[in-house]
Amino acid sequence: MKERYQFRIYPTDQQRQSLAQLFGCVRVVWNDALALSKASKYPGYNSLAKTLTSTKKTEERQWLNDVSSVPLQQSLKQLEAAYKNYFDFLKGKRKGKKLGQPKFKKRTNSQSATFVKSGFSVKGKSVYLAKIGNVNPIWSRELPSEPSSVTVIKDCADRYFLSFVVEVQPISIDAKNQSVGIDLGIKTLAVMSNGETAHSPSYKKLDRKIRKLQRKLARQQKDSKRRHKTRIQIAKTHNQIADLRKDFLHKLSTKIVSENQTIILEDLNVSGLVKNRKLARAISQQGWYEFRALCEAKSDKYGREFRVISRWEPTSQVCSSCGFKWGKLDLKVRTVQCLNCGTEHDRDENAAKNIEKVGTGHGHDYKRARIDRKTTSVAS
Repeated sequence: MKERYQFRIYPTDQQRQSLAQLFGCVRVVWNDALALSKASKYPGYNSLAKTLTSTKKTEERQWLNDVSSVPLQQSLKQLEAAYKNYFDFLKGKRKGKKLGQPKFKKRTNSQSATFVKSGFSVKGKSVYLAKIGNVNPIWSRELPSEPSSVTVIKDCADRYFLSFVVEVQPISIDAKNQSVGIDLGIKTLAVMSNGETAHSPSYKKLDRKIRKLQRKLARQQKDSKRRHKTRIQIAKTHNQIADLRKDFLHKLSTKIVSENQTIILEDLNVSGLVKNRKLARAISQQGWYEFRALCEAKSDKYGREFRVISRWEPTSQVCSSCGFKWGKLDLKVRTVQCLNCGTEHDRDENAAKNIEKVGTGHGHDYKRARIDRKTTSVAS
């Protein structure tokens, strides 16, 4: 299986200029090919590659010869992959969220350029990039195998990274528990069926800083140096939040996957939930979908089983002990006592236990559960 290993780099001033030229050429090749594809029918990679070769010989695009041809060709292949995904979605072959046509690249967005084996090489602690030179990444860990490709990334906060694609072997670790159900929330990110909870770090201080900077940005003149400086500050603050969240989710998902044989989550409609303007910011900061994607990917790596139950399962409306269904509850009700069996439940932990039961096929028979009883809410 393949994984990405990403490392921070600090290029010299001359290398920054060369990378800026490379990013600009990659962006121009993508935009020209996309404009040609939208003008008529998508011609395909071979036709676009021939057009690129002839374009390099003209005076208007002669400066494309100053950079390596490998990232330019990879840009056309990425465009072909984007159109293939779009066409597969239209034909119903690709499931998931709605996909639109590829979009034009902007200078203010994050920039990237991909090198394959013919355009880079790893020599000791340095990496040679064609027509860029040797760059020295901050090696936080060793590469498990020889990389097949490397992508140079410049994010919106002017940080540079090298992202390697490498082949890794599955990890064999004995699981402590047979299965675990996980209920995702806002105040508490994850509540496990075994009683464990995971609280995400607080982003309030950084979020207030972003709001203040955005108000400042709105008052500044467009295309001014101070506006550009403020935009970089906003991007850096956003990256701080993203880095905090990514670090926390990586550690949490690794712990859960390594300790449990079967991981069960609920199929939440995140895109629909974020339409609630009162909860959209809090839900987006938690990173529910990112956590699910990490658990699913690491389950394949560790040889675990990953399951997702239907979003229509009444996990918060049923007693996990006896199966009695009490119906919908307000979000402010955090603790419930079942009058059928007398068990007092925490709302989230009860939902996590029901998720585990439904995912393992040991759910209660809700039709046979009595519905003539009532439940009372206990103050949390």
